[in-house]
Amino acid sequence: MWSLPAIPEIGLRSLVMSDGPIGVRGVRWSADDPSIALPSPTALAAAWDPELAYRAGQLLAQEARRKGVHVLLAPTVNLQRSPRGGRHFEAYSEDPYLTGEIGTGYVRGVQSGGVGTTVKHFVANDAETDRFTVNNLVSERALRELYLAPFEAIVRQARPWGIMTAYNAVNGPTMTENATLVNGVLREEWGFDGFNVSDWLAARDTLGALRGGLDVAMPGPATVYGPALAEAVRGGEAEESAVDEAVRRVLRLAARAGALEGAEPAVTELPEPVDGEALAREIAHRSFVLVRNEGGALPLSGTGTVALIGAAARDARVLGGGSATVFPRRVVSPLDGLTAALGEEAVSYATGAEPSDELGVAAAGFALRAVCRDADGRILGEAPLADGAIQWFGGGFPEGVTYEALSRVEVTGTFTPRVDGAHRFGTRGLGNLRLTVDGQELFAGEQRMPVDGDPFEAFLGKPAERGTVELTAGVPVEVSLDVAPPKIEGMPIEVVALSLSHAEPHRDADEMIAEAVRAARAADTAVVVVATTDRVESEGFDRKDLRLPGRQDDLVRAVAAANPHTVVVVNSGSPVELPWREDVAAVLLSWFPGQEGGAALADVLTGAQEPGGRLPTTWGSLADAPVTEVTPDAEGRLTYGEGVFIGYRAWDKAGATPSYPFGHGLGYTDWTYESLQVTGDGEQATVRLRNTGARSGRETVQLYLAPPADGAVERPARALAAFASVTADAGESVEVRIPLPRRAFEIWDESAGAWAYQKGTYTLEAGRSLTDRRLSATIEA
Repeated sequence: MWSLPAIPEIGLRSLVMSDGPIGVRGVRWSADDPSIALPSPTALAAAWDPELAYRAGQLLAQEARRKGVHVLLAPTVNLQRSPRGGRHFEAYSEDPYLTGEIGTGYVRGVQSGGVGTTVKHFVANDAETDRFTVNNLVSERALRELYLAPFEAIVRQARPWGIMTAYNAVNGPTMTENATLVNGVLREEWGFDGFNVSDWLAARDTLGALRGGLDVAMPGPATVYGPALAEAVRGGEAEESAVDEAVRRVLRLAARAGALEGAEPAVTELPEPVDGEALAREIAHRSFVLVRNEGGALPLSGTGTVALIGAAARDARVLGGGSATVFPRRVVSPLDGLTAALGEEAVSYATGAEPSDELGVAAAGFALRAVCRDADGRILGEAPLADGAIQWFGGGFPEGVTYEALSRVEVTGTFTPRVDGAHRFGTRGLGNLRLTVDGQELFAGEQRMPVDGDPFEAFLGKPAERGTVELTAGVPVEVSLDVAPPKIEGMPIEVVALSLSHAEPHRDADEMIAEAVRAARAADTAVVVVATTDRVESEGFDRKDLRLPGRQDDLVRAVAAANPHTVVVVNSGSPVELPWREDVAAVLLSWFPGQEGGAALADVLTGAQEPGGRLPTTWGSLADAPVTEVTPDAEGRLTYGEGVFIGYRAWDKAGATPSYPFGHGLGYTDWTYESLQVTGDGEQATVRLRNTGARSGRETVQLYLAPPADGAVERPARALAAFASVTADAGESVEVRIPLPRRAFEIWDESAGAWAYQKGTYTLEAGRSLTDRRLSATIEA
């Protein structure tokens, strides 16, 4: 599932890959080998700091080496074309330049630690709907100026060791067979010399993949290569020289990673060790975006009481769902972090509203293990579980367990409830199941595959509720889920996936909100944490809307009416609608903040750290968003009819006003932009600015370039050309020199099939966001 086999006779060791991008899971999807969990890629991009991304990469290389991993399956540099994209938390931005700069830092950092990267998903894998089959129809200009641009920047600037090709097709051919883009653009034009690996199960045809430049088809061992490829060569259908080239690229990867005897690895001196927890905390507070702060509501005064409200304040959502999932050793929730910072006497807590009424994977209060048995009942192996889910895909079984020998899995352990009442339990997965809680059998029977059902939906979809048990808070009970998983005919990989599900007792939603209102009235400040769920943002599906799930909007409105000092923390990986944003004192976007998110949140709320983030994507309502379509037509085609106008470019063209524009973000100090100078040839800008506030701070200087008004080709009104961060003490003036890339002055000429430098009078603007531009200068290009 995750590795290439060793070939000892040529000195080739097994090459091991692992999913990222916020951690290194390793080859097993389980808690027995915990991983550092960094904030989501949207959070990393919100810091607008390639050097911070470099340090994140160094940490992940350290984690990879600890787990025996040679190649990290990251970063994701697809663009946030539509706000409905369900996996946008795993991509950096709607802007190709910002994406390319953050991705370059990340790749350089990982590879400085002797671990390879696979920049993914090449290309135009910008939504999840029908991602295996969709044919994205994209103009050559849009491909070059938007979707290919981050890949090009990273290939040219960071020389990644790998690229992962996507499931989807682009203008006809699937990406695993797209010779024009892989062999032509990626390799010949950009000079990429690394290996090309398919997304898992993306390769469909032996000859098509080989001719399309695919080197490694994953997962194995049953792929379109192997015996099928050997037979194609013997039969004269495939050129042996093409196989040689693919082999050479795999051997080059092995040499770079130190897995080929007789070849010196690319890195012989490793970086200094990185404190993972400290870096995770730093990235989190550097990424938080303060989008509203009326009357200086933040930072908190430090002397009053705080009512902390929201299900996600207690049960933190620190990462997105899908293949990016890792299992951290610890998670600091907002309740943990704020209580540690202010003291228990200063913080009260109320749930207020549940984001979902659906059962979730058994987590808080559960201590579980998986015991694996053969057909005779003998124990093959066992492993601790981070929660109630088992996801063994294509291997990754506990030591001593094989798919062939496995007959039964027992998930056993204890559950200590946090509240009294009728707790709800359920299951997810297929096979013969027996669920017992506190001695009561809640279910015994077979869960079969639905007719014409999606097997992965059966494994990972909505859980089935099996019954309730009256339990007492603080009193542990025994729980067990005994499953005989089926061996499904025709499955391309070995799969054992099941979960024990749980939800706390039903409570009246209005009473929960009323309880939160009472807590808010009794406190000096109310901090409400609202969140999405893994049924809203995850791999495998797109979003139907941008609303917060459950009654969370009602909760915020009620709390804000009760306490004018209401601060809302938005715990989502990508944009959500905030209909109450003008009714609260402050709004802080925390993204999916990683394992140290609660500690970082306390740092920012109390003023120990400044919220350092700026928006990497536009936040607004779905009704106003100019580009929203993610569903292909009846022929499986999705036309990118908007051309080069996505994200803020599209909002500008439509004349629409978002809730918060691209680049927006407030700090805890004020800045005055004093001067902007540009060299005559437009190669460099110099910005001088002063910290006019009362404390030290960091500012992200953003440069936007507006094209000549008389251009023959329609272009965005302005686009991000460059950026840089500065720090200054109160009253201090600083100057920063920012190179302007030539590409900012170019467009793709479809008739010539080349980049064309556009002459004319440009306007360069420096400021704090797309709409807060403070200074301007003209450039005669």
